[in-house]
Amino acid sequence: MIGAGSGRIAVTGASGLLGSKLAFRLAAEGATQRLVVRDAARAPSLGDDPLPESDVAVVGGYTDTRGMVEAFTGCETVLLVSAREDLDRVAQHRAAVDAAIAAGVGHIVYVSFVGAAPDAVFTFARDHWRTEEYIRATGVRHTFLRDNLYHRGLALMVSDDGVIRGPAGDGRVASVSHDDIADVATVVLLDADAHRHDGVTYDVTGPEALTLAEVAHALSSATGREITYHAETLEEACASRERYGARRFEVDGWVSSYAAIAAGELAHVSDTVPRLVERPAQSFAAWLDDYPDEWAHLRPA
Repeated sequence: MIGAGSGRIAVTGASGLLGSKLAFRLAAEGATQRLVVRDAARAPSLGDDPLPESDVAVVGGYTDTRGMVEAFTGCETVLLVSAREDLDRVAQHRAAVDAAIAAGVGHIVYVSFVGAAPDAVFTFARDHWRTEEYIRATGVRHTFLRDNLYHRGLALMVSDDGVIRGPAGDGRVASVSHDDIADVATVVLLDADAHRHDGVTYDVTGPEALTLAEVAHALSSATGREITYHAETLEEACASRERYGARRFEVDGWVSSYAAIAAGELAHVSDTVPRLVERPAQSFAAWLDDYPDEWAHLRPA
């Protein structure tokens, strides 16, 4: 059962796609929240009236210790959206967790990734595991939302020539929509039984696991353009990404996301969305229908 409750919720990354969707849902439920952003001008507008100044906290990032402690002070719960991929990403997460503890926060809901483990094929999933372990060690009440790859992310895999390239083989991925993640988070944050989700890890996935060839077919049907999947070797994948001039850890992350699909680490379909939200999870095809602007760049010129 969802209820607005009495504790203030801090939503980090509130100017991002997931954070803003969650903020709108919390506002619709009448929850008291504080939007944590880097730029006040980018904080989502949640109604006709501007948000009270106390409901928006501007920080210089997760390592802005003073700003983060101030942002979290007076909040019962923190929804911690993971930071952008970086070499010091785990250190940023630890700093945010430390700030929450210092501010007296009672519950941290962390947006993690499916298959988070010290030896995960997807290298960025290892960062999530280290963050989860750090949160556990603090003793604070916590809930982990382990999301699969985003539907939107699959559409962004398509190169300018209409090809998805990567070493995913015939593996499958149970990608998920931002809407489903936001809905699950809303249930967890506003559950009338405040402790029902303590210490629980939820895999949040879509309703089916697709091969990238099937993803390409769905995109072809939606865009009216031929989009294909080319299975690369690991060596080919690393070489094809050299033109971006990215740092090695970024290339490893990009390539290993496909390798994780090949290894079967992203194929599990969970019942989290239908069980908690009480409706079916949104399929990739349904997401394409609902969000044409997100893949409009793939349409024929």
